[in-house]
Amino acid sequence: MSDPRAPGRVTRPAQRLTILLTMHEHSRRRSLVIELLMRAHRAHLAGATVFRAYEGYGTSGRRHRMHGLSDDAPASIVIIDEAHRIETFLADVENLLDHAVVTIDEVLIVDV
Repeated sequence: MSDPRAPGRVTRPAQRLTILLTMHEHSRRRSLVIELLMRAHRAHLAGATVFRAYEGYGTSGRRHRMHGLSDDAPASIVIIDEAHRIETFLADVENLLDHAVVTIDEVLIVDV
């Protein structure tokens, strides 16, 4: 792939918000993953994607996985948008993220 910063190529700065949690976490009676996705959509963020993993573990060393009786599978929500929009969204959902790991990365959006 060619260099995204090549002359003539249009790029714009953005942030990538990643929220790591498990599928069994809930907000009231709704899956926290679904709640966060709905709030991102309602906030008119550029886009959000949920990735579900088969198995994983975090700093506790406890394995999270998909299995028959309960779904404790790891999941991540990835959102890319302008920095101020990410900050506003985080302020709105901060009270829901007690057990989640949140990362923010600076990225470039490349218009191809």
